[in-house]
Amino acid sequence: MSSIAKNIKRLRKAKKLSQERLARLANVANNTIIKIEAGKNRNPTLDTIKKISRVFNISVDELIK
Repeated sequence: MSSIAKNIKRLRKAKKLSQERLARLANVANNTIIKIEAGKNRNPTLDTIKKISRVFNISVDELIK
């Protein structure tokens, strides 16, 4: 599992968000979150990463490290 996937999953669980809720808040497809966390999408677009990082109120750098 990539560090992006681990970080998203960790942050999502810390905020008690479902994958579906995170997807809605980030305005991305639920399937996108599922695939990233499962390691099936190892290279999400920068736009997707930006949207997810905004939900968690962190920088893109913090999300991908």
